[in-house]
Amino acid sequence: MATAVISTLDPKSRAAARGMSDIAIRNLFIIPTILFLIVFNIFPLLYSLGYSFTDFRASTNAPANFVGLQNYRELLNDPYIWNNFVVTAKYVIVSVVGQVIVGFGTAMLLNRDIPFKGLITTLLLLPMMLSMAVVGLFWKLLYDPSWGVINWALGLGKFQWLGDPDMALYAVAITDIWMWAPFVMLLSLAGLSAVPKHLYEAAAIDRAGPLYTFFRITLPLVAPILMIAIIFRTMEAFKTFDLAYVLSTQPSTEVISIRLYKMAFQEWQTGRSCALAYIVLIMVLAITNIYVKYLNKVKER
Repeated sequence: MATAVISTLDPKSRAAARGMSDIAIRNLFIIPTILFLIVFNIFPLLYSLGYSFTDFRASTNAPANFVGLQNYRELLNDPYIWNNFVVTAKYVIVSVVGQVIVGFGTAMLLNRDIPFKGLITTLLLLPMMLSMAVVGLFWKLLYDPSWGVINWALGLGKFQWLGDPDMALYAVAITDIWMWAPFVMLLSLAGLSAVPKHLYEAAAIDRAGPLYTFFRITLPLVAPILMIAIIFRTMEAFKTFDLAYVLSTQPSTEVISIRLYKMAFQEWQTGRSCALAYIVLIMVLAITNIYVKYLNKVKER
């Protein structure tokens, strides 16, 4: 028998005794959440947007003077800022591509009946549960040219991973791949487990090869959830700060988040830093929008 959905309060309940309606109870839970979001998210966002049009410096007591779009024009015409964006773009590409390859490849290996599958999966997920600063310090020891394990294992001698300007950015990206490839692996495993088994059985009957099965069955069906993983990891990689800041002080690893930090808290250019933060926000939104449009096309196939 179908049961009726309870839409009114029980007359014997405490809420009914206090004269509280369903709408009052709903508002009791929703309104504090909305107020929390307004106070801690929306208000600082709008407040910083106002400062981005001023020459305000938090280190002085001077009033904030309205300068219009001057901060944005100066930042967009600054070659040093564009170099930071180029460094960030390199980092994002290397990091996200590496995470997808390692994460999806590991998911393919785990998507079968193997001994201790649950334990292995849990152990592989441990890196993404650690603090970014802790991971940075840990890998800084591993990269040490004198007694680091990586140089010893690869037989590289005194190779300077973090001291070499051309290699430092890739070293930071490798660390990020180690930490966040399990996230891609986890989402990929969920997608692979949802692929209908009868498709593989039909492909086996038709004597389809492994490559044909992968590109015609596995990849198209897992592509939507893989795109979601790429979207999340691209946004996070674009905003990365902790790993690059802890691992290296090389100019070649100064991603845009580090430049933003230095501008805001070392040079105290508060107005300009707010403008730079909004430029970064617009770029992340634009990149994400492109990904979402491509994701919708993938889902329509």
